[in-house]
Amino acid sequence: MKGELELPPGFRFHPTDDELVNHYLCRKCASQPISVPIIAEIDLYKFDPWQLPDMALYGEKEWYFFSPRDRKYPNGCRPNRAAGTGYWKATGADKPIGKPKALGIKKALVFYAGKAPRGVKTNWIMHEYRLANVDRSAGKRSNNLRVSGYNYLFYWKLELPTLTVDTDTFYC
Repeated sequence: MKGELELPPGFRFHPTDDELVNHYLCRKCASQPISVPIIAEIDLYKFDPWQLPDMALYGEKEWYFFSPRDRKYPNGCRPNRAAGTGYWKATGADKPIGKPKALGIKKALVFYAGKAPRGVKTNWIMHEYRLANVDRSAGKRSNNLRVSGYNYLFYWKLELPTLTVDTDTFYC
């Protein structure tokens, strides 16, 4: 996918958390156009994390994706984070994005290989951005921004695992 996007020389894409929520996620959820279509839209949960870099439109060490929200249960709001040959597990506290009122929420996730709860922790880290004031329930209707059916979550920054070298068998 990376060959499809034509950007000027020296282009860098390093948005802040506020920029990601305000200029990309909010616009995507409101079905408004994004000036530079630099973020790929895929279903992250169908792939292992090491397959994702090739699907990104841009990035070498950080990759950005829009992805639908998958529910664990049809009538519930609990997310299903099973992916490929493992699952994404939430870690740490949620971080509100935006002041004085939070527009979005950032959550860190770590990929575990295998089935829960016996999965093996990997070095793959993903940051999830979602809108803060969204009704995600299956049947409720309210004045809040409702994202239904193809519920967008914004996933950001998959970090490559670090390579450890055994110095006893490493020769120069």
